[in-house]
Amino acid sequence: MSSAVIENIEKIKGRITDLAEEAERLGRLPDESVRLLKSTGLTRMMQPRAYGGSEAHPGEYLEAVMAAGSIGCSATGWVGGVVGLHPWEVGVMDPKAQEEVWGQDQDAWIASPYVALGRARRVDGGFVFNGHWTFSSGSDHAEWVHLGGLILGDDGEAIPGSDHHFLIPRGDFEIVDDSWNTVGLKGTGSNDIVVKDAFVPAHRALEYATVVDGTAAAAVGKGDNPLYAMPWFVLFGNAVSATVIGICEGALAATLDYQRDRANVFGTKVTQDSFTLPSIGEAASEIRASRLQVLDNVNRVYDVLDKGGVPSLSMRAEARRDQIRASWRAVAAVDQLFARTGGNALRADKPLQRLWRDAHAGLNHAVNMPGMSYQVAALAMMGIEPQPGAML
Repeated sequence: MSSAVIENIEKIKGRITDLAEEAERLGRLPDESVRLLKSTGLTRMMQPRAYGGSEAHPGEYLEAVMAAGSIGCSATGWVGGVVGLHPWEVGVMDPKAQEEVWGQDQDAWIASPYVALGRARRVDGGFVFNGHWTFSSGSDHAEWVHLGGLILGDDGEAIPGSDHHFLIPRGDFEIVDDSWNTVGLKGTGSNDIVVKDAFVPAHRALEYATVVDGTAAAAVGKGDNPLYAMPWFVLFGNAVSATVIGICEGALAATLDYQRDRANVFGTKVTQDSFTLPSIGEAASEIRASRLQVLDNVNRVYDVLDKGGVPSLSMRAEARRDQIRASWRAVAAVDQLFARTGGNALRADKPLQRLWRDAHAGLNHAVNMPGMSYQVAALAMMGIEPQPGAML
């Protein structure tokens, strides 16, 4: 499946690259970019087959995400990677929610974010939901959003540990105008989202803990499906890192295109420069190592599930540790490339400066924050259980 999607991505590469500057100017993907991205099949790879998806192997999905990230418009790759993963969670929700999302349009997009900034009050049949969220990538073109929130107790205070994800249709959320103005990933349209007194039926609310531990999949009869039994943070974290790595692969390609015929200030061609060439070779190896590490970990976790096993805490912790490290390693390699490409790399009409900015912006995503996950991985290697909320 991934080879067909990657071939489709390659077919749209030229036009998507042409639209990259327009995406930056608009602060969102141009409508044509969205149409082309949907045509590749990327955003339906994690979607249930019953609704036109392919239920692809997660490793194949990550390879396609890397391909999308590398084609010249980081924003398109980023939105494809993030929006393309959300069908996975809808796939473990009540079948009524799946029908609402895809019954009329199998290409409907779901944005997020999942951070629990909303507050939900229980009412007959569901919840009344309010909140304000930041960083909703691709929301301009989304028909639905998945938003995190806590449930209020009888005293009106949020109940600790009551995290839920609430699925909200377009008519019940607002995009805050001019809320996305950044130096990196400018074209992703990662807007602020506001919800005011929206009624959310119970079948469109999902307890966060059941997503993380896999019981949500079991509740809808998919507990034996290794795709939907994947640990949430292993899947989501690596999808973000795959996009970052794809951007870095695009930056490497842009560097090679530029350096191939370039001469330095002393008139020496880069192809004869014994200082620059080794740095390019080293950076390329670091980016490739990041790719292979992400794919290996996700494939190993999937294989355990496919054989009816349960991934160990140590395996999940290692996958999260390596996912973060892969992002930072790849971006450090791009820094090395950028520093050795001369002053012309700074020019606004050159792609490398945009890719460099976008790669760094990707590191600011919450799943790429290294401290806690590195600590948890070290404890797991010692056989020590982490505290709750360790994002595994």
